[in-house]
Amino acid sequence: MERSDFLKLSSLVFLGLFSCGIAGSTTRKRRLGIQLYTIREAVSKNPERALEKIASLGFTDLEIYGYDGNFFGKNRNEFQSILNNTGLKVVSSHHQTGVIGKGKGTLRNNWEKSVEDLKFIGSEYMVCSYLVPKERTIENYKNLPVILSQSAEITQQAGIQFCYHNHDFEFEKLTDDQLIYDFLLENTPSDLVKMELDLYWITKAGFDPLHYFEKYPGRFPLWHVKDMHSKTKRFTEVGNGSIDFKKIFEFRKKAGLKSWFVEQDSSDKDIFESVNMSKKYIDNDSFFFK
Repeated sequence: MERSDFLKLSSLVFLGLFSCGIAGSTTRKRRLGIQLYTIREAVSKNPERALEKIASLGFTDLEIYGYDGNFFGKNRNEFQSILNNTGLKVVSSHHQTGVIGKGKGTLRNNWEKSVEDLKFIGSEYMVCSYLVPKERTIENYKNLPVILSQSAEITQQAGIQFCYHNHDFEFEKLTDDQLIYDFLLENTPSDLVKMELDLYWITKAGFDPLHYFEKYPGRFPLWHVKDMHSKTKRFTEVGNGSIDFKKIFEFRKKAGLKSWFVEQDSSDKDIFESVNMSKKYIDNDSFFFK
């Protein structure tokens, strides 16, 4: 065999190996996220063990909650060590406004320090998670776009995207011709304030996610993937309820989806059993990862 032919053959063999195996090994593995509020009891008892359990079930990404100057009782260095040891990544973090109650880690109380600590552990998103009942007044709703936009300007400086997470009450009317949710979307800058769409709550409120994807394209980089029991309307495992996830995920590009998190607020089973049931369903349906 001529030297030139040998080199050509060797190159072909190498390319064949690369395409069949080596290339596959360098491809970024698919990511699967969970909102840690799902397993809040386990996290409160022993965050290290809870995160180890989540990692063992095959989850890679986290959305956390409850930052109050520390992460589940750990300072940022300690929490980062837990993340490193488990191989988990914090993608997003939930925070309340602090309009009612002045707890640490809220939008209105030393927000700059919160952003600094979330940046330290590598979070890509910070989310306004919930309005307590006393905040749900017309006056507070009308002031909310300013609070969200100011908070987003600070996260943007750190390279973190700010979002707002819905429940069902945002789909009540603010005025005769406008819903609270639409008011927030239309009165905040689309680049600064994105939305984390909770698929359960918008469905329970009687509205279609696809309508919002069409009306506000690219505004929904984060989703909460949780299912609703067809009869009781309660939370249930993904795939065990009535929400048509396949149809919704067909519009992921229109929505601007970047990351999504399994969440189940409560269960009639051991919560880890429910989490594992959701994961098995997700693993068997490729549309979640297209």
